[in-house]
Amino acid sequence: MTTNPRPPALAGRREWTALGVLMLPLLLVSMDVSVLYFAIPAISADLEPSATQQLWIFDIYGFVLAGLLMTMGSLGDRIGRRRLLLIGAAAFGAASLVAAYATSAETLIAARAVLGIGGATLMPSTMALVRTMFTDPAQRTKAIGVWSGVMTAGIALGSVMSGVLVEHFWWGSVFLVNLPAMLLLLVLGPVLLPESRTPDPGRFDLLSVPLSMAAVLPVIYGLKELASEGWNVRYVMSVTVGLLFAALFVHRQRTAASPLISPELFRGRGFSPAVVLNLVAAFGMMGSAYFTTQYIQSVLDNGPLEAALWSLLPSVPIGLAAPVGAHLVRRGVPRAYVVGGGFAVASCGYGMLALAGTDSLWLLLAACAVLACGIVIVMAQVADLALSSAPVEKAGAASSLLETGTEFGGALSMAFLGSIGTAVYRHEIPGSAPAAARETLGGALAVADRLPGRAGDALATAAREAFTGGMHAAAITGAVLLAGAAAAAAVTLRRVPARVPVGENTERADTVSPSGVCGSARSR
Repeated sequence: MTTNPRPPALAGRREWTALGVLMLPLLLVSMDVSVLYFAIPAISADLEPSATQQLWIFDIYGFVLAGLLMTMGSLGDRIGRRRLLLIGAAAFGAASLVAAYATSAETLIAARAVLGIGGATLMPSTMALVRTMFTDPAQRTKAIGVWSGVMTAGIALGSVMSGVLVEHFWWGSVFLVNLPAMLLLLVLGPVLLPESRTPDPGRFDLLSVPLSMAAVLPVIYGLKELASEGWNVRYVMSVTVGLLFAALFVHRQRTAASPLISPELFRGRGFSPAVVLNLVAAFGMMGSAYFTTQYIQSVLDNGPLEAALWSLLPSVPIGLAAPVGAHLVRRGVPRAYVVGGGFAVASCGYGMLALAGTDSLWLLLAACAVLACGIVIVMAQVADLALSSAPVEKAGAASSLLETGTEFGGALSMAFLGSIGTAVYRHEIPGSAPAAARETLGGALAVADRLPGRAGDALATAAREAFTGGMHAAAITGAVLLAGAAAAAAVTLRRVPARVPVGENTERADTVSPSGVCGSARSR
């Protein structure tokens, strides 16, 4: 006689309240990526950092975050995701306080590094806890859609918030806004969030930690510098060294008794294509942002705060995109077609971007909205697929792989599409223009401000047209690549079930805290 497996328990009010609490640190971590955009002039005036120190103030957060994601995801699976989340929240709050009152550039750099460590603990822990709390596939899809929307909105909101705060307060206020949310998480987290961990994780593989960082950091550094500085042997070597360490890291994971990232993850149906498609989606999102932010500010000649406020408008429909995708899957539309449709929508957004002239604000904002909606549909669905395919006891590692792929996709996009845009810009800018004007749009506008009368206006106009031409070339490339991703998604995900069958990877192979949250969820 066979018995049907017990259906997954539905999450109740406690779990949805806990999701709201989890979204606060996620929002702030994503905002910290862009929160210094308008604060840096005030910081420079107050702390007087060198050019190198100013770059590190900007970049150290993202580098540390990217380098430690896989380590922290695996660590959370071992010591407990809630425990790691609360440790990270305490570190994030303390570092925010130090950063707000930093009296030197060195102190601010160190605080930003600790913020990166805290962010690396918070991001995979929040997604892994969503996987733990929401065992019902439909509810989990909806919760992950909320996670994806908040993550995307936070990056857009960070620059605007920094502009508003710096305009009315001092620059340290951009860090102090982190404290209430982290304090709320520390108070409510132990009450609302279940503790979960791998029952028998084995020894923590310390060698994999430096190998993972050596694989991630040189590649992301090299790609970012190639995007901003252009072709350089040093940056190519950086990427090459990172790829060599990546090969060593993969070999270590295959041979270690207790690997940081278990190869078992990739045996789950749909996990590998989900990770790759998530990387492609991040490529599409960040590639457009590279151009549109410059377009709104420099081509349309808007001030920084005005440009940031305009850039918020495309974020408005994002909140509807992920729920629409989740609804289609619940209604029986194959996930392959939903993900492929999301990529197709995003490709249309790039196509609209290729039609923008030098005075097409509303067309550009519409293109950004269409592109972002398509990407959010994709990212929510592939995140749900990856977490559903992974064993629940490895949810932290699965989440960290997704987020590391997001970092790689963004860096690769800026390097690849940025190089295309730069090449077209340099080809179209008049050969008689000064050297600084031939390098970047910002350099051209700075030179144009110093030229008299019509000469300055002519150079500025030519530079804006050249930049727009470069954006068109990059947008056409992005549209073609995302159209290809749409076809690839429809093919690779066709045989992946829309829902993980009941009983497959849905039972909680973890330990639960005495708070009884999991028990209360099962009783509903």
